[in-house]
Amino acid sequence: MNDPEPSDSSGELNDPAAETPETPDGEPKGKQGRKAGVLFIWLTLFIDILGIGIVIPVLPGVVQEILGANESVAALYYGVIVASYATMQFLFAPIIGALSDRFGRRPVLLASLFGLGIDFIIQGLAHTIELLFVARLLSGIMGGSITTGNAYIADVSDDDNRARNFGLVGAAFGLGFIIGPALGGLLSGVWLRLPFFAAAALALVNWLYGYFVLPESLPPEKRKPFSLRNANPLGSVKALRRYPFVAGLAVVFLLKAFAQRGLENVWVLYTKAKFDWNEMANGYFLAWVGLTATIVLGGLVRPTVNRFGERRVLLVATLISTVSFLGYGLADQGWILPVIATFGALGGLASPAIQSLVTSTVDDSEQGTIQGALTSLQGLTSIAAPLVFTTGLFRYFTRAEAPVRFPGAPFLLGALLIFVAFFVALAVFKRYPPEIEEDAPKRQPEQEQDVPAETH
Repeated sequence: MNDPEPSDSSGELNDPAAETPETPDGEPKGKQGRKAGVLFIWLTLFIDILGIGIVIPVLPGVVQEILGANESVAALYYGVIVASYATMQFLFAPIIGALSDRFGRRPVLLASLFGLGIDFIIQGLAHTIELLFVARLLSGIMGGSITTGNAYIADVSDDDNRARNFGLVGAAFGLGFIIGPALGGLLSGVWLRLPFFAAAALALVNWLYGYFVLPESLPPEKRKPFSLRNANPLGSVKALRRYPFVAGLAVVFLLKAFAQRGLENVWVLYTKAKFDWNEMANGYFLAWVGLTATIVLGGLVRPTVNRFGERRVLLVATLISTVSFLGYGLADQGWILPVIATFGALGGLASPAIQSLVTSTVDDSEQGTIQGALTSLQGLTSIAAPLVFTTGLFRYFTRAEAPVRFPGAPFLLGALLIFVAFFVALAVFKRYPPEIEEDAPKRQPEQEQDVPAETH
């Protein structure tokens, strides 16, 4: 990632803002306050992903335990629950992003964290499929803290350290996936529900810490009125039209996210069907995936972007992801999967590259809205991916009537989607050279005429 300006010896994320006095609404005291805020955001995103990591290997077992049914019936309900979570994230991420643009990042983040803690408790106590369903709905709503966290990082970053900061955010995601699956697998051996209560404790402790420490990153003069046009999924996505370069990158983001969500949803079923892996084996594998992602995003993003630039990094990363998906789909022995995952971790460089390009183009007042749009697109792929990859391809090629048994078919589709994303990125970069979009100052979005707020 881009080298930041010289920083202090603490190694904290750089603060581009000048020191400012503390204000009644939680404005930061200066560099020290901003550092505390960035640390809090890092912990917030880490805990969000930790919760997801815990759920991935455990939730299918919880569903089957509640239903007392076979794997086929449990898979049907599991798909609905996963889709419900994604639906809520799709609907509420832009609302939360727009609210953070209006009221600031601090109150939205704290509310999301508190709700997340309560949600984990509900999941741990759920003994009916209906209550678990409601808990996952709440989890999808609270997932908007990722949107606001990304906007917070954009607020406190400048052109020199933006890519590096988002790379470290990516490292938080990777670390969450190291500890989450391993913790879920280990604690579920004691009690299947124990991982949910551990995640709840972490979320509520983080909320309490943030209540006393977290400064506001968006000053009042940079806030904008709440708009229903930008506070619904379509309104938020439509905001991308004001930034054509970002809209092109959003297509790349959409294709890659769709493939990734498909992998995540089908993975446990795939490894069990083809290699007879159990929850513990999947937990350890996902922990390894998180470890490699942390190493790549925490240590390789800055030097690679410094040397090659965000554009080249994005292109190479998509090609690496294409090859790794092909490897997953065609693998015939389980031991090779961690090898492929290690190589495929380099494909994770695409995400901070996209985020850096996007945030350097978007006006400060719309960072929350645009981040909400991207999160909504990701949420939309999370709704469709279980249906296409799991209910569709995986079920078709593993049923008794299948013309050929091929559990890896979903990964070949993922490889195709990411390969298409590579060519889309090429076209976008050709249409918008660096001197036009990256080297130019942030441009204000075009003024729009007042129109009635859209409702959906």
